[in-house]
Amino acid sequence: MVGEDRVFGSLSEEGRYRLLIEAVTDYAIYMLDTDGVVTSWNPGARRFKGYEANEIIGQHFSRFYSEEDRNAGLPARVLEIAKTTGKYESEGWRIRKDGSRFWAFVVIDPIRTPSGELVGYAKITRDLTERKLAEQALKKSEEQFRLLVQGVTDYAIYMLDPEGRVDSWNLGAQRIKGYMPDEIIGKHFSQFYTPEDREAGEPQYAVEMAAREGRYEREGWRRRKDGTRFWAHVVIDAIRDEAGALIGFAKITRDITERKEAQEKLEAAREALVQSQKMEAIGHLTGGVAHDFNNLLMAVLGSLELVRKRMPSDEKLTALVDNAILGAQRGATLTKRMLAFARRQELNVQTIHVPELVLGMTELLQRSVGQSVSIETRFPLALKPIRADANQLEMALLNLAVNARDAMPEGGQILLAARDAIISTDEPDGLKAGRYVCVSVQDTGEGMDEGTLNRAMEPFFTTKGIGKGTGLGLPMVHGLAQQSGGRFVLKSRVGEGTTAEVWLPADSDVHSAKKQKRPISAEADWPHTLLVVLAVDDDPLVLTNTLAMLEDLGHTAHGASSGIAALEVLRQENPIDVVITDHVMPLMTGLQLANKIKAEWPKLPVILATGFAEIASGSFEFARLSKPFSQTELAETLKNIQPVPGKAHVLKFAGASPKT
Repeated sequence: MVGEDRVFGSLSEEGRYRLLIEAVTDYAIYMLDTDGVVTSWNPGARRFKGYEANEIIGQHFSRFYSEEDRNAGLPARVLEIAKTTGKYESEGWRIRKDGSRFWAFVVIDPIRTPSGELVGYAKITRDLTERKLAEQALKKSEEQFRLLVQGVTDYAIYMLDPEGRVDSWNLGAQRIKGYMPDEIIGKHFSQFYTPEDREAGEPQYAVEMAAREGRYEREGWRRRKDGTRFWAHVVIDAIRDEAGALIGFAKITRDITERKEAQEKLEAAREALVQSQKMEAIGHLTGGVAHDFNNLLMAVLGSLELVRKRMPSDEKLTALVDNAILGAQRGATLTKRMLAFARRQELNVQTIHVPELVLGMTELLQRSVGQSVSIETRFPLALKPIRADANQLEMALLNLAVNARDAMPEGGQILLAARDAIISTDEPDGLKAGRYVCVSVQDTGEGMDEGTLNRAMEPFFTTKGIGKGTGLGLPMVHGLAQQSGGRFVLKSRVGEGTTAEVWLPADSDVHSAKKQKRPISAEADWPHTLLVVLAVDDDPLVLTNTLAMLEDLGHTAHGASSGIAALEVLRQENPIDVVITDHVMPLMTGLQLANKIKAEWPKLPVILATGFAEIASGSFEFARLSKPFSQTELAETLKNIQPVPGKAHVLKFAGASPKT
């Protein structure tokens, strides 16, 4: 080391400078004469320009320039600038020996004698190709990113300064929010929020959260320039410099209103499905209970009627029996409502003009709701008729009116209206596409909260006091609408009253005639005659009661506890004039039995006794007797039956031992 220092120190100053320049490889350092001819060449120049010293010394330095620059006279111009100003400095493309280009940083200084005479130029060149390519790549990337951001139309992508003012604005922001760049840049982003959110400090919270956590993400309502709202998914990211200082925020907003609406529709459909399944399950349970209860009431009512006819004349006893009969009849009404909810009631479907039906029950409606409640009707002149059971619809409207009255203890107004409606596609609640008439009953009462509204159509649910409601009124209306091919909708808010809508199918044939029951016999009206009747029922209580009522009317009665037993009685050639059979029985239903009787004894009348309306459509050729039936209803049904002449009337039981 000491030896090297001695060698370096023994060199002249010129020698030391030459040694230094020869050692530099990252810079091209060489001399030009006054005409621009190369007079020296260091290893750095050789490394990135590619010429050996003997190849380039004596050559003009213009060969390092591109053809375009030479044609433009740039080499001569840079020497002139260096000569006149004392220095030339610039960057540009230069050419290597192999013809490839590199980006050069060039400094040219004039060299003068102490007297100021120009003797040449010192030229220093550095290869900055890597840096230039990196800058170009970055610039290209930035330009592509800018074009990408500006070209996006489904997302609003823009910058905010640290205070929340808008710094940039892309086409997506322009499309979604409605502002042009010159209208919004420089404004605070809080103007995109609803007044409620601004008052709650939501914009400030958003940027504070992004600054603190690095990111803020939320969904909510936002406002467009025209004041309309849209549901937005918003992401705000904090932007920091290399030192970690906050320099602004990147904000991305997407309009997802359609997705939200679709999601809400899906949730509504799911809710409707769950509600439908729930009501269906309750309906099955209710229908089963109503069937069993019907049988019990059948036995109770029939027995009470017979007891009342045969009991001694005693006013107190008669009053007690009458009271018991009234109680059983009220129970029968309950079962009818339960069957209506379960959609198992028997409907007498006919063409109905709603305004006429309502007009015909105006007095009944007003008397039912009292003088403190006014009733207003509103019907279009061209309202289409509907297909429904008139009696059941009257009962439904009366129920709804009474419910409305109960919701207005201080009095109020009921609006009974109707309108035509078209359902274009099948709906999740089961309503089929088609034409309907929506009959509505609207009150100005207290309204219901969400919990009460959700349970309002459940059987036995009531908000009235004990003894003031059965909880079957609305379920009955629901069942009627469903069984008629429509739907029942309740709308209510606390303090805003309630609107009940009964949607029923419009009648496609306005000239439809009222549906008629087929008579039991095709013969002319016969006088009241004693008959031989075969009664069929799997419930011993009901069978005993039916036989007792028949005998009390003077008829001869046979009993059978099943369809098979009934066929055995008939095949023994007993003189049977008519068969009365229950429908819901194990092994063989009443309808199946009726069809077998029709096949073997075509002229033998059959009466189907049931509380259900689920008998197949082909059963209209058989007469119906609705359970629970009274002795009077039984007698009325039998009065047109023609007895079989010349037969002895005997009493016989098959498969049952009723007590008569």
